[in-house]
Amino acid sequence: CRICGQSGATITCCETDCDLSFHLPCAKQGGCVTRFLRPYRSFCPAHRPEQAVEATPEPGTECLICMEPVEDRKTFNTMVCPACKTTWFHRDCIQGQALHAGLSSLQCPLCRNSNTFVMDLFTMGIQIPFRLVPPSWEGINAFAELGERHRHCDASECLFPGGREEAEEEGPWELLLCSSCAAEGTHRCCSGLRDSTTSWECDGC
Repeated sequence: CRICGQSGATITCCETDCDLSFHLPCAKQGGCVTRFLRPYRSFCPAHRPEQAVEATPEPGTECLICMEPVEDRKTFNTMVCPACKTTWFHRDCIQGQALHAGLSSLQCPLCRNSNTFVMDLFTMGIQIPFRLVPPSWEGINAFAELGERHRHCDASECLFPGGREEAEEEGPWELLLCSSCAAEGTHRCCSGLRDSTTSWECDGC
């Protein structure tokens, strides 16, 4: 192996007349590029592909994923979106994003381009799984609270014997949500509203 010097290296640089070999786990460490797309070619550091897009990060540019500084130019570890040419990120960061998003959901974090962005990543040796399920962050109900309805009385003094967290289906103890923001609620009786009242707005709206 060109990287670790041990035997058993089964991957060879596909460049003609290059006989350098390496282990797959050593490839990334040594700056090799392995394409996880047919015909599954690998390249040593001397022959690896470079991004064709002409772009240079502004001083102080940060990776849009980890918000840490990137290098001052394109390198093996610093990449740029080929579509917008303004989104910079670390190779490790976009690799992690790709593994979690999968082919169907991966896109530039800024311009949202998908086709050009993904094909360039494949060329540069980023592994992108063909997952048939949603991105991993959607599989753990990370956004479940967005669908939850406000469920307690926000009146300065709640009069309901059952407490702020309880309400009845109708009548004076029905919980009405603000008709504008739906972020606050009140029992009809707690805000002096009639049983016929069908809408209510909180003080903030």
